[in-house]
Amino acid sequence: MSQPFVSVVTPFHNTAPYLAQCIESVLAQSYSRFEYILVDNCSTDRSGEIAQAYAARDHRIRLIRRTQLVSQVQNYNSALMEISGVSEYCKVVQADDFIFPECLQLMVKTFEQSASIGLVSSYWLKGNTVRGSGFPFPISLLPGKKLGRLFLRTGLYVFGSPTTVMYRSSVVRTQRHFYDESLLHEDTEKCMQILENWDFGFVHQVLSFLRTDNQSISSATRTFEPNALDRYILVKRYAGVFLDAPQAVELRKKSQREYYRVLANGVLRLRGSAFWHYHIEGLESLGETLTLPGLALRTGLELLWMAANPGTTALRVIRSLKRNRTQESGIRRSPPADGTDGKQKTASSTDAEVFSPRHACEE
Repeated sequence: MSQPFVSVVTPFHNTAPYLAQCIESVLAQSYSRFEYILVDNCSTDRSGEIAQAYAARDHRIRLIRRTQLVSQVQNYNSALMEISGVSEYCKVVQADDFIFPECLQLMVKTFEQSASIGLVSSYWLKGNTVRGSGFPFPISLLPGKKLGRLFLRTGLYVFGSPTTVMYRSSVVRTQRHFYDESLLHEDTEKCMQILENWDFGFVHQVLSFLRTDNQSISSATRTFEPNALDRYILVKRYAGVFLDAPQAVELRKKSQREYYRVLANGVLRLRGSAFWHYHIEGLESLGETLTLPGLALRTGLELLWMAANPGTTALRVIRSLKRNRTQESGIRRSPPADGTDGKQKTASSTDAEVFSPRHACEE
């Protein structure tokens, strides 16, 4: 039986320090029947030269050069429009990540279990830490609606980033703009949308590497509690899709309480304007505004809890101060990467005060 044809896509902009390793990881795949589309979003460093050198040596590579700089999500969407009309599966490999040699082979094998599978993922290595754990072993196929319920109820997160997953190409081709640019975390929400109508496949092996040593918006915003906002948005948007009505209502209420508790802690810790700008803009993506009476009530409840638990309160404050000092120091010391089409749009410590929350949270 012939191997299904796979489209691999790497959009990039100024990722010269990492691009060669990314490209070589794709060319080293044990699975050979693929095309590799490199899309240069008007790079001004050596990225374009690096891509051109590899394209000249391997016929499977097609290099496309943009004539006008576009946003990261626009570049990803336009790159995905270039995939072959005969490809059955599509794999994004972000320019500052790489994949391990059996990635395509094992993901395709998982897809081939059933025509009902629209999305496949696996464990991934983020820096030195393995992520994506919790998927029931040794199961490799789960109904999409069931995984959606698991994610909402337990927080089981197996999507990672675009580098971590593989899509069925027919799903990619159904929309001209695959990732919705109006969403806060468009890649995670795309996975949730796919699960509404498709099943999910999982490979119980580490198949991709996500870099953490480049300075990005995600690291610059870590003190802004991005996971709390991300969780709140996803529950609000998808609880009604994957849960029955009473469960959805209950989960939304619980999620709102938990989220406003995080915001209340922001009040008590005297968070700056950048923190509130981040959350206000995130809530706007849901069509919501910050509810001041609700925030005041939750802040009062937190104060009562702190007064009733002075020992625990002191320990939390000390830990928070240490964590914030370490992260802020790291932002000052680390020079920003010069690419915007790796995992995240980059930001210096100054930029972190005014950025949009887009892409700020992976999990």
